Amino acid sequence: MIGLGHVLVLSLALFILGVAGFVTRRNLIIMLMSLELMLNAANVALIGFSRFGAGLDGQVLALFVIALAAAEAAVGL
Repeated sequence: MIGLGHVLVLSLALFILGVAGFVTRRNLIIMLMSLELMLNAANVALIGFSRFGAGLDGQVLALFVIALAAAEAAVGL
């Protein structure tokens, strides 16, 4: 069974890949894609906490992060 630890390890791996891509690249598009990857890693962690912890608070916060990511992509384009 998949536990909270597994979800957090996946989130950490995604976040580290995003940070590595953001720091090592100079292309603005790649940097924005890496930022999106970091935001998605935060979403995975929020959904994991929501699933294994308290109510719907993490899911509602994840929706706000998705809206933030959409706004960031619109500004980037």
